[in-house]
Amino acid sequence: MSKVIFVTGAGRGLGTDIVREALAAGHQVVATGRRPEEVERTLGGPQHNLLVTKLDVTSIEDARAAAQAAVDRFGRIDVLVNNAGNFFAGYFEEIPPAQIRQQIETNLFGPMNVTRAVLPIMREQRSGHIISLSSSAGITGQEFCVAYAASKFGVEGWMESLRYDVEPYNIRTTVVEPGFFRTELLVDASTTWPEPTIADYAERTTATIEAWKSMNGQQTGDPAKLARALLVIADQEEPPQRFVAGADAVEGVKAKAQELLAQAEASLVLGGNLAHDDSRV
Repeated sequence: MSKVIFVTGAGRGLGTDIVREALAAGHQVVATGRRPEEVERTLGGPQHNLLVTKLDVTSIEDARAAAQAAVDRFGRIDVLVNNAGNFFAGYFEEIPPAQIRQQIETNLFGPMNVTRAVLPIMREQRSGHIISLSSSAGITGQEFCVAYAASKFGVEGWMESLRYDVEPYNIRTTVVEPGFFRTELLVDASTTWPEPTIADYAERTTATIEAWKSMNGQQTGDPAKLARALLVIADQEEPPQRFVAGADAVEGVKAKAQELLAQAEASLVLGGNLAHDDSRV
């Protein structure tokens, strides 16, 4: 059945693949980006089942206008894919506070803004599906990723909790944790690389930047296959609350689960006996 699918960050990378796969599958698509003319050019020009509209996810006004444009054109929004994001790399001390705030604004408050604009529409419909792109870095902290991981860990907690808010209105939620896919996350348009400013970190910073840049275009995951997988999930009556995408991500999440269990067991003696003793006078 054809759905109206609203995609953020549609101008490049995974967002473009999601839009193309959705159009090929016969869906009606709202493709959004900060520069809609570039989004439309990337997607090959106007199409009858495609609406391209401006959306900077850090602007709640943009989000409301884009949601209204979707309803004006297609009458409803069935699936929201919170895909837009960026990456501020670096060691914590070398990332300026303003950049950490910008990372959180885009990767966490951004999808919150768009979801806040779309939820009233889905509640009125008494149906909908919110899919938010997190990352394997939203499950397991990684070197050189403190700002990015902080934003994606936030997405995880928000989406897990949002589920309980919206389930009574037949709205489903899925958080997606991709591993390394051959998207455009590591290109300069999506990634901000740190300047070595602290001698203790300088050698590691330079080496890590070179290593990460060398990975661009060599990642094992195919974004077109991930896009098709997301459309399968969007078509399910009972979609998963969490979708771990890529063999590397699956192994990483399994290892993190085992690590958490071991840490809980190790905490049991000291941490499991902290209840208040109400029998004390």
